[in-house]
Amino acid sequence: MAALLLALLAALVISGQWPELRSKVAFAPKGLVAIAPADVRRVAIRSGGNSIVLVHGASGWSIEAVDGAVPPELGKHLDTALRLINVSDVVREIPASELTVASFAEFGLDPPVIVAAIEANGTAATINFGVLNPASTSHYVRLAGRPAVALMPRHVAEEWRVAFDIARRFRDQAGASASRRGKDLLLPVSMAQVWAIEIVFAGKLTRFERDMDGKWFRHKGQHSHAGGDITHVADPEQAGIIDTALRAFDASAVETRIGPADPSQLARYGLNLPHLILLAFARDSSAPLARLEFGAPADPLDRYARLAPDGAVVTVAEFEMRRLTELLRAIGAGS
Repeated sequence: MAALLLALLAALVISGQWPELRSKVAFAPKGLVAIAPADVRRVAIRSGGNSIVLVHGASGWSIEAVDGAVPPELGKHLDTALRLINVSDVVREIPASELTVASFAEFGLDPPVIVAAIEANGTAATINFGVLNPASTSHYVRLAGRPAVALMPRHVAEEWRVAFDIARRFRDQAGASASRRGKDLLLPVSMAQVWAIEIVFAGKLTRFERDMDGKWFRHKGQHSHAGGDITHVADPEQAGIIDTALRAFDASAVETRIGPADPSQLARYGLNLPHLILLAFARDSSAPLARLEFGAPADPLDRYARLAPDGAVVTVAEFEMRRLTELLRAIGAGS
């Protein structure tokens, strides 16, 4: 045993990382779909009458009929969605003997909320995602051809929802060339997929979240606890103010593109110490969907900005940042 530990320590010192142990550790996927994410070559996602097809090639993911590779955030969320459906445990399975024709409509599976058709070499699977269960902890899910309905953790379907949303927004603005993102939308994801927002301004952090009904509230000092439990309940008046301000970002667009965010040039644009930072989070996720930084004024009507850490420096209308500072003042969080 001591000799083995010494060998591992030597390998760590020499390589700077733990030696590869994958071949010595058995791994058995527990998810609804047995197809390994690395084997997937095509994914078609449908929701609400819209559909989009993504193809995996040597250079990564691309959208069918759209030139160029997809943005990195889309590839990341799609890879995560494929991994989750492959490894996440089924919480509960409802057998065919407990189902009726009406059950599928009750579970949001007739029609499904989201359909993901996965194709690999010589095999395929279609996953139908329904609505949340009454406790809002799991989604009803049905694998096509399987006479049962499964309950899977909420974050599994949410990752598919986010991937579809980013892909749709990118495709719709890409036009004839995905490498030219022309009149960009400022955020890669629509606000409907965002369940928490953090704004850093004037040395203070303000956090907004959605309650169980999807209504916005300020996390500190504005919400109430219903019935003595820890369920956050939004104040209707402030929920409307917050929703109006944040929903406007769905249509926010880039004015001009300056170029790559060279670290040595960030101070020139006021982005080494941003005036305001917005972080957007998906449901059940601690990693931000997007981090938007607002820098110095470019002129009286525009301001420098970027999606950190990898986005190019752009200019946006001054009112995009002002909308956020006015929101902070409106709900009593302004400086």
